[in-house]
Amino acid sequence: MGFGGNFLIFGHRGAAGLAPENTLASFRRAVALGVDAVEFDVHCVQGRLVVIHDDAVDRTTNGRGKVAGHTLATLRRLDAGGGERIPFLEEVLACLPPQTGVNIELKGRGSGAALADCWPGGERDVLVSSFDLAELADFRRRCRQARCAPLFHRRRGDLLAVAQGLNAWSINVADRLADRGLVRAVRGAGLHTLVYTVNDLGRARQLAAWGVKGVFTDHPNRVSASGLRGDQQSQR
Repeated sequence: MGFGGNFLIFGHRGAAGLAPENTLASFRRAVALGVDAVEFDVHCVQGRLVVIHDDAVDRTTNGRGKVAGHTLATLRRLDAGGGERIPFLEEVLACLPPQTGVNIELKGRGSGAALADCWPGGERDVLVSSFDLAELADFRRRCRQARCAPLFHRRRGDLLAVAQGLNAWSINVADRLADRGLVRAVRGAGLHTLVYTVNDLGRARQLAAWGVKGVFTDHPNRVSASGLRGDQQSQR
């Protein structure tokens, strides 16, 4: 597990298609399904990193309003689905086996500095990503030994230049952007390509054949390393 495999399966927000996203239940479900790593999002609130995707709590909890408008105490009282709570970063890491890698996505002002201050690197494989390139660059300045990855949801001509300026490990792109030419260009630059969000095993097989390093999936029950291996064996 971790990032050493030929093709990596990341549980997107845990197993977001099977359990309330970004909750301990979701991460445990993803691990039980054999993912190499889990992906989740962090916001900094009162100096602590809380694991939630949106800037507001409305979609994923029974609360209302911006994440930044709540105290830690009020955030922790919210129901994030099925009685689950919004977890702290350290709670997520504690619930994962050490061989399970993590992709931490920075969300919001101060998240990069806060993560650098409590950097969880060590034996566990960790990748830090963000759409907020300024926040990611701030993290990179503070934590130069970490793996990082810019996130892209649309095409831009300076994609490789941005990644190289960050000394990135990978470029993480939306599925609609991933084609053979992009993957070839990224590999030529000495970087990996990770693709989100892939919930179809056939598409994952195509991406693997092109040389993509891994995919993020809401459904590790559908897109799995065993599924990919089974397909390879069936073709022999």
